[in-house]
Amino acid sequence: MTAATGIRAVLFDLDGTLADTAPDMARTVNVMRLSRSLPPVPLELVRPHVSKGARGMIGAAFGITPEHADFAALREEFLAVYAGNLCVDTCLFPEMGELLDRLDGRGVAWGVVTNKFEHLARSVMDGLGLGSRSAVLVGGDTCARAKPFPDPLLHAAEKLALKPSSILYVGDDERDVQAARAAGMPVLAAGYGYLGDGPDPARWGADAVVASPAGIARWAGL
Repeated sequence: MTAATGIRAVLFDLDGTLADTAPDMARTVNVMRLSRSLPPVPLELVRPHVSKGARGMIGAAFGITPEHADFAALREEFLAVYAGNLCVDTCLFPEMGELLDRLDGRGVAWGVVTNKFEHLARSVMDGLGLGSRSAVLVGGDTCARAKPFPDPLLHAAEKLALKPSSILYVGDDERDVQAARAAGMPVLAAGYGYLGDGPDPARWGADAVVASPAGIARWAGL
């Protein structure tokens, strides 16, 4: 499918797809580690886990899973510390700014569907200067169920007043592809993103894996 044959909007996952938020996520867990007299963890260690949010970062930095008795308290601490470090070094991925300009210039609506809490996602978007440009923003707590369920994507489609089949979704995690497929949206895997530690993106079932934001435009014919 191309823009000429029906794509009227593009939705992006936030962390690892639209923006490189890893430096500030890593800063957050290192503030937590410093308060415990622990050495910092390198960005390269935690970067693959950023798309899993607080759960992934706590697991990477402290080796603790959600079943651990200390997890809930660490999660709350992470969210509180991160709220003060949302947009220190966070930035758009290379070529993403040009892609957004291209979408705006062609009258193609774009927005964000993320599992990050909506208020945090809005703060990041505002910090990047994109809050007023995004046509829709759906967070992980906006709907009753987050990705990999289709609810957030369907909610975004409703807000855009567009059929899901006319909206392209782009994400860097397998659950992004699962959510898009369940919502009936074409989907690209962001091969330049964080990607996690699961199966190779080529096995996620996306329509294609793109190596850069420019690849999104080429695939969609924009």
